[in-house]
Amino acid sequence: MENAHGHVFKYGDNIDTDVIIPARYLADSDPKALAAHCMEDIDDTFPGKVHKGDIMVGGKNFGCGSSREHAPIAIKASGVSAVVASSFARIFYRNAINIGLPILECPEAAEQIQDGDEVGIEFGTGIITDFTTGKTFKGQSFPEFMQDLIDAGGLVNFVNSK
Repeated sequence: MENAHGHVFKYGDNIDTDVIIPARYLADSDPKALAAHCMEDIDDTFPGKVHKGDIMVGGKNFGCGSSREHAPIAIKASGVSAVVASSFARIFYRNAINIGLPILECPEAAEQIQDGDEVGIEFGTGIITDFTTGKTFKGQSFPEFMQDLIDAGGLVNFVNSK
C-alpha cells in the first residue's frame, strides 16, 4: 500500500455527507463530476485548490448523515489520498473502505494538525507525521486484508481480481 503525503484541508466536527457532496449533485455518478463539487458548501475553494495526494482532516463523527457512497467517491476523486479524523460515522467508514479511500482515526492528530500543514501517513504502521510541526502521531494501522482492498481500488475491484 502506497503511503500518503500532501497538504491538509482541515474541517471540524460532524461533517456530514451533504457537506461533502451536496444532494443537488447526486444525480451524477461520475467521480470527476462529483469531485468538482466536493466540499463546496463549506469550502468553495476546495475543488480548485486540492492536489493529488493532499490529506483531509476532520473532527468527530466525520461522514455522518446519509449512507451514500457518493461522499467518499467525491473525496477520493478530488485527489485526496487519505482522511484523518477523531472518529468516523460507521457507514462512511465502511463506504470509504469499499471504494478504496484510506481513512484513519486518530483524535490527537485530528486536533493538532492544522489546515495547510504538510503531512505524511504510513498506512502499514499508522504513523502520521506533521512535517510542518515535526510532531508524530499513532493512528490505527490497516490490517493486511484492508490494505489489499484499498490497493485494489475498493471491494468490487478486489472481488473481481480474485
